[in-house]
Amino acid sequence: MSYETILTPEYVRTYQVEWKNKTILDYLNETIEKSPNKIAIIDKKSRYSFKELGELVDRVALRLLEFGLKKGDVISFQLPNWNEFVILHFAVTRIGAVSNPLIPIYREREIGFMVKMAESKMIVIPDEFRGFNYPKMIEKLLPQWPTMEHVFVLGDDVPKGMNSFASLLEEPSEKFRNVSLLDEITHDANEVTELIFTSGTTGDPKGVMHTHNSINTAASYWIDHLSLKSDDIVFMASTFAHQTGFLYGVHLPVIFGGTGVYQDVWNPIEFLELIEKEKVTFTVSATPFLQDTIKAATESTNDLSSFRVFITVGAPIPRVVIKEAQKILPCRILTGWGQTENGMVTSTLLYDTEEKVTNTDGKPFPQMEVKVVDPAGGRLPANEVGNLMCKGPALFVGYLKLIEQTKAEFTDGWFNTGDSAVMDEDGYIRITGRVKDIIIRGGENIPVVYVENALYEHAGIANVQLIAVPDERLQEKACAVICMKENEEALTLETMKAFLLEKGVAKQYWPEYIEIVDHFPTTASGKIQKFKLRELVNEKLTTIKID
Repeated sequence: MSYETILTPEYVRTYQVEWKNKTILDYLNETIEKSPNKIAIIDKKSRYSFKELGELVDRVALRLLEFGLKKGDVISFQLPNWNEFVILHFAVTRIGAVSNPLIPIYREREIGFMVKMAESKMIVIPDEFRGFNYPKMIEKLLPQWPTMEHVFVLGDDVPKGMNSFASLLEEPSEKFRNVSLLDEITHDANEVTELIFTSGTTGDPKGVMHTHNSINTAASYWIDHLSLKSDDIVFMASTFAHQTGFLYGVHLPVIFGGTGVYQDVWNPIEFLELIEKEKVTFTVSATPFLQDTIKAATESTNDLSSFRVFITVGAPIPRVVIKEAQKILPCRILTGWGQTENGMVTSTLLYDTEEKVTNTDGKPFPQMEVKVVDPAGGRLPANEVGNLMCKGPALFVGYLKLIEQTKAEFTDGWFNTGDSAVMDEDGYIRITGRVKDIIIRGGENIPVVYVENALYEHAGIANVQLIAVPDERLQEKACAVICMKENEEALTLETMKAFLLEKGVAKQYWPEYIEIVDHFPTTASGKIQKFKLRELVNEKLTTIKID
């Protein structure tokens, strides 16, 4: 498949100085040569040195060639934070193919659309994770995917017609045993290497394309920002199929030659145990993870002295949480803002004041720029709210098959983030809202129109609006405000959940509140006034909360 991007010669010239023009394989090979026996990746089942990682990557890459995969093919994988994810991603990269990570909690509706749009040739899934049977889901979806050639299952329960992931770790046949086959494959740091889906204002997810240069640049910013050394150890519980987990859990440790420690299901007690056992020094995660860690640490006797930085993203940190964290945890708390399209763009500094950490989302990394503009695109003065724009070498290179929409999101090289923000006199921003209609639940974006469109498929619903309601731990949850058709029985929270389950909508997108109304408040021109719906729901919050 060909990839239409914004990488014109002029664009490349603009950022060629900031880009290192290195692939993640270059970084991996450098670390293997320098520290072959250093532990590279650790999950609950296994640990591998950099030398062992490199050998496994080569073996899997040769097996991919043997199965007929080639440069430019898209390979999807819906795996938890296991070492196999890292091995597979680097092997996919080794043959010049494109990695398409898929969040493990996605279900039929999301996976069906994403894999079809990506025209994936292969998908890798677990046999089971958190009680869900992935092969059964894939069996139902296969008829929708004309390009799909191979399904690999990680685990013991491999249905007929699918392949075991263990077969990728087997010795290749004699024809494909020579590593020189891999060395013949060329790599360009401006080639698309990652295709990761995000949800915005439209009903369908968008495939965000990144090159080696863009994603490695985004990850590399943290080396100077946190003064990282090769003895630093990053803990990652955010799913690798989120850009946070992918950049800072998979790529970053390899880039600075450190170690990655992974958790597939978030558990704050286990996290504290891993800090002591593995000498974890920093982590990046959503704000609720910090709150959970504080709670667990109050009753913990684990030695946390190695832990020095907790970076929170996705939602503002209440001041009281910062103060509590500073009393209990022996680390600095940093906040930041970013997107799938650009990695993390802004962050507070290691020695910023409490005011900056609690009241801002930081300032841009070197070479990244942000500005706050009015509707006409004019730059606003400090402390005025407007639309947030950004530019720099970490930006994505396009939405898959949506080149015109991609170009429309840029103005003179500046990307329209879809967020509104305010910037202070020191250049620190604070996200104040979202122009693009999404709800952020614990750092997870809930695409409003997407969920609304799914609910509109219910025969009894006349109109539906999804709105955010505040939540003490997750910052926001979704409430479905629904008008039923005449003489139709009103939905309950449970019947709505059952309908969304039937439609294959991922559980994390389901509204957790429901409010049935007779009509929606509108403007004179007929536009629905969502702020009035929010007021209505917040007034009745205690009566509509279930669970």
